[in-house]
Amino acid sequence: MLETFYNSFGFLGSITVAFTIFLAFIFWMAGIAGLSQLPESRKKNVKLICSIFFPPYPIIWVFVDMYRQSQLMKEKEVK
Repeated sequence: MLETFYNSFGFLGSITVAFTIFLAFIFWMAGIAGLSQLPESRKKNVKLICSIFFPPYPIIWVFVDMYRQSQLMKEKEVK
């Protein structure tokens, strides 16, 4: 399998694909960790279930949350 992967993408391509998959996994786990720390509610459970069955959801949530936090920091900086 590794030989086929290497033959399909070449050396740099296989490293790039492997690194991208690794980063996606890390962001997925970070999103699930962030969602699990939300206050208790019915929406929290639905979000956690969606994050397990639809892996792009927690990745998108992480980036949206980082954007929201940067906006809050900019607002506090201006005041």
